[in-house]
Amino acid sequence: MIKWLLTGGLIPPILLALGVFFLLYLKGYPFLKPRRMLGALLGGGSKSGISSFRAMMLALAGTLGVGNIVGVANAIAIGGAGAVFWMWVSALVAMILKYAEILLAVVHRRQTANGSLFGGAVYYIRDTLSRVRRHRAAAVLGGVFAILTVIDALSMGCVIQVNAIGQTLERVVGLPPWITGVGLILLTLPLIARGSRGISALTEYLVPIMTLGYIVLSAAVLILRWDVLDDAMVSIFREAFSAGSVAGGAIGFLTSRALRVGTMRGLLSNEAGCGTAPTAHASADAKSPADQGIWGIFEVFADTIVLCTATALVILVSGVSGGEGVLFTLGAYSSVLGGFAEWFLAAAVFCFGYATLICWGGYGLESIRFLSSKKSWHALYLLAFGACVLYGVSFAPEAVWSIADFAISAMTVINLFILLLSRREIRSHTLAWANKKEGARDKI
Repeated sequence: MIKWLLTGGLIPPILLALGVFFLLYLKGYPFLKPRRMLGALLGGGSKSGISSFRAMMLALAGTLGVGNIVGVANAIAIGGAGAVFWMWVSALVAMILKYAEILLAVVHRRQTANGSLFGGAVYYIRDTLSRVRRHRAAAVLGGVFAILTVIDALSMGCVIQVNAIGQTLERVVGLPPWITGVGLILLTLPLIARGSRGISALTEYLVPIMTLGYIVLSAAVLILRWDVLDDAMVSIFREAFSAGSVAGGAIGFLTSRALRVGTMRGLLSNEAGCGTAPTAHASADAKSPADQGIWGIFEVFADTIVLCTATALVILVSGVSGGEGVLFTLGAYSSVLGGFAEWFLAAAVFCFGYATLICWGGYGLESIRFLSSKKSWHALYLLAFGACVLYGVSFAPEAVWSIADFAISAMTVINLFILLLSRREIRSHTLAWANKKEGARDKI
């Protein structure tokens, strides 16, 4: 029971309740303004600083990691095909939560002496609690959230990512894990030390290319297995409710393994509601806080509804019934497309994992900077991150997944509590965005 609580047992009902609450509280906005949403996505250019698109690509680099490959495979292996349904539900509900957290991050961000923008959940946590005169709680909760972010950066953002890369390259290319680890350290640490501007310059090009390639590969599998695609879809819906409405009513439903695993793996993939992506989006030169929030909605859609679904359907139609993590997914693609798929997927795993590695490395470093301005702590974090890379290429025990689930669960609870406290501020900016004239730019 304790492990169930610590690794996300309460997250599904909390996400569902808060997501529905904000949809109603914001009167259906921004979804009731589809043309305005499209305008926000098409008009996100920037003449100075980081554009809205580049900031979204940076955040998407953190979500489009091997969670789309390993996380989905683990969700199906543990929770069955029904876990996919709950990944969809968590994504659809969490879209509005990601919108809200990004909006807050833009409102409460800071600016350096040279004009660069930065921010994230730790800043709006501190500002929100300080506003209600809870200054001690502001300092403590902001610090706790920063520490949890560092833990998640070292576990999910590092060990889990590099383990998938190491396993894949060892199986497909025959590359010893230690060589992969050393190479990743040399490619990762200098870029993380440069900060979000350097990372976003790379992810702006890397993310669209790797996403398109992965979609094409998945589409090829689904076309070749078109005859069993209907059966796969039926199994998703049939198994999603097997532990709930049939076996035990509401309690059985909320403790359903498919629901918990699907929601947690969906959250581990799209990160909606847990307060990490705001760190990337806060650096954007957005027209308004709500406009940047729209990019967060698109981010969840691209990650979970498109890419995670593609991976899940490939696994379900392939006929491969066993495996662990990335090897499960590799087996599914190669069983349909042959050996070529393994080489292609190995490149995809490397790109996805590397993008997530540098993005989460940046999240962790930003959290360390929030906790301390001393350069020695920054250097110590980079050393710890490098050590986790070397460890992760060879080992990723179940305990690491549990640590990642615990950290992201705790971050989500804290973040959602702050979103609830800031509900009036979120609604004020949302309604102002919905009612203002087209093309107007907020003063932020």
